[in-house]
Amino acid sequence: MTSILKDKILEVCDKKIAQKGTNVGVSFYAFFKNKNDNPELLMEAAVWWIKTHQLDHFEKAVKIKELIQD
Repeated sequence: MTSILKDKILEVCDKKIAQKGTNVGVSFYAFFKNKNDNPELLMEAAVWWIKTHQLDHFEKAVKIKELIQD
């Protein structure tokens, strides 16, 4: 995983947790704007989320943070 994506995921998860608490869920779409302005990064996130870790559509942000930090 590129450091750009890793940093973006951690930033979004931290923000969501601060706003809504530790039970907040995210999908990999949460890390991107509604515009598909970086398809390579979106595909990297999708492969990591779906293929590598076989995660559900929504997962708890704290779980995603733990996976990224490990």
